[in-house]
Amino acid sequence: MYVPAAARRLRPRSLRGKLTALAALIAAGVFSTTSTLILSTVPGNLREAVESRAELVARRVASDARVGRLPRTLRLTTVPKRSFLVQVVDRDGRVVAGSEGMLARGRIAAFAPAEYEQIATREIELPGVAHKNDNDYLVVALRVRSSEGDRLVYTAANMSDVNRGLMWLNLLVYGGTPFAVSMVALVAWFTVGATLRPVRRIRRELEEISGQNLSRRVPVPAGGDEIARLAETTNATLERLERSAEAQRRFVADASHELRSPISALQTQLEVDGAYPDETDWPEANGRALRATRRLAAIVEELLMLARLDAGAGGPARRVVDVSRLAAEQIERRTNPRVHVQGDLAGSAPVLGSPVQLDRLLTNLLDNAVRHASERVDLEVEADGAQVLVTVTDDGDGIAAEDRERVFERFTRLAAGRRLDRGGSGLGLPLAREIAAAHGGTLEVAEHGPGARFVLCLPQAREES
Repeated sequence: MYVPAAARRLRPRSLRGKLTALAALIAAGVFSTTSTLILSTVPGNLREAVESRAELVARRVASDARVGRLPRTLRLTTVPKRSFLVQVVDRDGRVVAGSEGMLARGRIAAFAPAEYEQIATREIELPGVAHKNDNDYLVVALRVRSSEGDRLVYTAANMSDVNRGLMWLNLLVYGGTPFAVSMVALVAWFTVGATLRPVRRIRRELEEISGQNLSRRVPVPAGGDEIARLAETTNATLERLERSAEAQRRFVADASHELRSPISALQTQLEVDGAYPDETDWPEANGRALRATRRLAAIVEELLMLARLDAGAGGPARRVVDVSRLAAEQIERRTNPRVHVQGDLAGSAPVLGSPVQLDRLLTNLLDNAVRHASERVDLEVEADGAQVLVTVTDDGDGIAAEDRERVFERFTRLAAGRRLDRGGSGLGLPLAREIAAAHGGTLEVAEHGPGARFVLCLPQAREES
């Protein structure tokens, strides 16, 4: 729906303004509806009440007139004297009876009902009867037959008090309604402002938090309400961002260091070989350069795969992979004469995932085991219907309890690893755990001796019916 630009500018933009405007609109609707009901019912009810009392007085006087017991001076004992005036007029218009002060005065009104025992009502002014500004009267006329002839009974009820009350009612409605709406809007403004004050503090704190300093936290207001839970969630998010940023900084620093060393060595060797070409054994130099290049390629490949997994873009494809078959292919490729890889494989161990990533996972685990083993590595694959369990065990020196989690940190290499393989990158085991996590599984170092045992647990794929 198209909204004119002028109307859009008039709309409040802040939540405080919107809630205040909403409260004012609701209050205006409620008060307007209530005022309309009051003004449409109260004035009529008041006039009906006065008219009923005046008619009651007229009928009482008419009852006395019918039986000929009407005194000349009427004593009004059940109604206030100043509020009600009574006259009885004969057919010639002479006042034959009346309340105090009404005998010497001319007839109150000249109108009369057309039939006997009928009521006629009019609102008129009677100057000089009451005090100034109290001359408004509601006059009730009743025609009645008496033993002395036809009579007209006039009862005049003072309407000044009623009109004064209606005037104050109008002032209250038309003046009080805007005041009440303004008070509701004012209360809503300050209440919403007080409620949103913690949000403003949170916003100011977030504005001052930068990517270089994620250690700050937003204030958590007391009370445990929705704003407090929002602040707690924000702090939890900031804590995760801080850990992620710190891990990224460490990763970049470690990656730079790991890449700098082989690149510098390769560059130095090529510069020396180029400076003394006649003294260089070029086949040997080519072999060294090729080995350095392969190491760089392996590091870059592992870094790229880790980056894809970190970004959530390396999730496994929806494909059933037989881990037993992958393990058998790994054993066939192992030709290291120093270490024998022995397999104990289940007939079938299906999992849902990426064959390339799972093969890389097994490669990293077996490479690590062969590197540290003395003579033998055992590879076991079990499937129990709910999960696939892969165990890689070597007979090397093992891993100390305090280092069993550190080996899964990127670029972390224990002293034994650096001694056995100077060209390692420290990314194999972290990448293996990331691949396991991407497939909904776990990779842990189990208690074992002698040697080390890695246990991979993956959810088994359901067989399609």
